[in-house]
Amino acid sequence: MNEKNRLGINSCFLNLDDPIKLFEIWMEKAKQTEPNDPNAVALATSSKNNVPSVRMVLLKDFNKDGFVFYTNLNSRKGNELKENPNASMCFHWKSLLRQVRITGTLSLVSDDVADEYYSSRAYESRIGAWASNQSQELKNRDELINSIKVYKNKYSDETKVPRPKHWSGWNLNPQSIEFWLDGENRIHERLLYTKSQNGLWNKALLSP
Repeated sequence: MNEKNRLGINSCFLNLDDPIKLFEIWMEKAKQTEPNDPNAVALATSSKNNVPSVRMVLLKDFNKDGFVFYTNLNSRKGNELKENPNASMCFHWKSLLRQVRITGTLSLVSDDVADEYYSSRAYESRIGAWASNQSQELKNRDELINSIKVYKNKYSDETKVPRPKHWSGWNLNPQSIEFWLDGENRIHERLLYTKSQNGLWNKALLSP
């Protein structure tokens, strides 16, 4: 039986005023059902000339202040975010027939936060952050492999690999969060949270 919440939509939307709490509940459910990377999210950015670009990244943290991922700051997305901090995220959990769309503005996390996360990464991943000039053209694959060897030699002590200054985290401060549930005959259920100027969240149902 398809139980409903107070708005007349599926009970999985609950009756919460806080979309971050609802996202947390949906993410925990996705961790139980998604076969790979429930934290994978499509990140859409745009250049200063309004040319869009989208790619998959991994969400590494979230709270009331936003949604955090990490990257090379000189990558395409990094450069675009320096020029245009407006961006959008879309989670798609096929096992649950659910999506979450988030729009907002991005800013860099603090050095302390970036350092803490970087130090938690595997040694090979920390070396990769040094060795890869992300998004830059390679002459051949050997160029990258040789660069990895150079940095492994430079930072042979696995406990002493400093974070590159060109590698950090971005935090998306949400202005809107939409929760989407697949429906029969494409009659989907959509719940939109929009942040007001006073920081409170307003809810609205959207037509499929």
